[in-house]
Amino acid sequence: MDSPSWAHQDGSLWTVRVKAVPGSSRTRIQGALGDHLKVQVAAPPEGGKANAAIRELLATHFGVPHSSVELQSGSTSPRKVFRITGGRLPTDSD
Repeated sequence: MDSPSWAHQDGSLWTVRVKAVPGSSRTRIQGALGDHLKVQVAAPPEGGKANAAIRELLATHFGVPHSSVELQSGSTSPRKVFRITGGRLPTDSD
C-alpha cells in the first residue's frame, strides 16, 4: 500500500503532516487536505490542549500508545508535523 500524500513512512517511523482545526464541534479526522491530514479537535488552542487532543487522535488512528506520538514541529501553528513510532494506517476494512 502506498502512503498518502500527508504521511511518509521510513521503516517503523511515520511522519504525518497535520492541518489542525481546534475548537471544533467534535474531534475527528476530516481527511486529506492537499498534502496535510485535516484534523478537527474540540479542544481549544490554549496551553497545548489541542496538540494533546491531536496526539491522542493520531495514536488511536495508528493503533499505538500516545507515548509513540510526538509533535515534531508547529506547536503554535495550524500546520504541524507529528512523528509516530510503529503503528499502521487503517485500511478500509478496519
